[in-house]
Amino acid sequence: MGTQKPRILPWLVSQLNRGHLEGVAWLDPNHRRFRIPWKHGLRQDAQQEDFSIFQAWAEASGAYTPGRDTPDLPTWKRNFRSALNRKEVLRLAEDRSKDPHDPHKVYEFVNQGAGDFPELENSPDTDGRCSTSDTQEDLEELLNDMVLDPLPVEGASCLAAAPEYAPQHLQSPNLDILAPHPNSEPPENPLRLLVSEEDWEFEVTAFYRGRQVFQQTVFCPKGLRLVGSDGGDRTLPGQLITLPDPGEFLRDRGVKDFVSRVLRSLGGGLALWRAGQWLYTQRLGPCHAYWAVGEEFLPDIGRKPDGEVPKDMEGGVFNLGPFVTDLIAFIEGSGRSPRYTLWFCMGEMWPQDQPWTKKLVMVKVIPTCLRALLELARAGGASSLENTVDLHISNSHPLSLTSEQYKAYLQDLVENMDF
Repeated sequence: MGTQKPRILPWLVSQLNRGHLEGVAWLDPNHRRFRIPWKHGLRQDAQQEDFSIFQAWAEASGAYTPGRDTPDLPTWKRNFRSALNRKEVLRLAEDRSKDPHDPHKVYEFVNQGAGDFPELENSPDTDGRCSTSDTQEDLEELLNDMVLDPLPVEGASCLAAAPEYAPQHLQSPNLDILAPHPNSEPPENPLRLLVSEEDWEFEVTAFYRGRQVFQQTVFCPKGLRLVGSDGGDRTLPGQLITLPDPGEFLRDRGVKDFVSRVLRSLGGGLALWRAGQWLYTQRLGPCHAYWAVGEEFLPDIGRKPDGEVPKDMEGGVFNLGPFVTDLIAFIEGSGRSPRYTLWFCMGEMWPQDQPWTKKLVMVKVIPTCLRALLELARAGGASSLENTVDLHISNSHPLSLTSEQYKAYLQDLVENMDF
């Protein structure tokens, strides 16, 4: 029989009591608060000891065997954090991961000390799958302190305009961490500006019986709500997106009446918002709606929808983590281009067995930053590493990257967001 996998909290308390791991320590005599080193792999002063707690848990849980498995620091770090975040008896008290001198996080046991173990022993661990409770931390880790790298010298060749210190993914002898850089500060990732909360925007397009009747691109970091002409409840959160009166576009009186009925039944609207690495949706009225991730120009028909928009509760419809991972695979030539377009069928069943143009109200929502990331990959030739791409972010000047540098920045996004 194999060795049983230890539970994360009793194991972690034993490591804290021993005091053998660098920077892993109790912070109070009651053993309620403790600290965990949380240094970024891109830092110049990154050492193997800074990540020893993540490797130790990977070994203890059976996820990594030295000499047999390939070291995978981002996965170790993600699994460790997700395991802690799933414990109700533990909470993140302070996030000092951005501290330039001593990056770390402080956790504490809630209403008890580490010696009270009944709940800990009966609280099962999973295999490192992320839960939606991680999303706020994902958002903070990705979006804080975002600055563009130095711009290329004016007049310089596009091919020579790459950032001076682009991430170089090199193997260290013992850990798969990023090799140090010659300057004292880690390079900033310009792609973070594309997915920043402040610049988060959606392109919304509406169709009545297959005819485009509306398109608008809106900045809405707090999300949006699709509503009918009555405007819905303006006290609810989210930027209102009012779908137009069908009388302006449709001649058939019967069709106009049915479309109007769908719009009226939206009530408070169909809400869509981002929290961390996830996009969530919820219906705030009696109108049923079905959704699917599809191509930008055509929804997927001939198959079931990905789900129904839930009422009175949030439902996840898109995870940014797999999108970035699939985008890296696409650049490497080992996968198809990832999809990023959300399609909603309002008031009717999903067009599984009929043309989507027969449906009364279809709405397409595109997170523009995801489209931009894919367009950058295509501009660089996807699997070709010799080409360059021009990165235009907001009102900044373009920044040229090779495809290899672009892929490295995407990998950095994955590590930072702990997918």
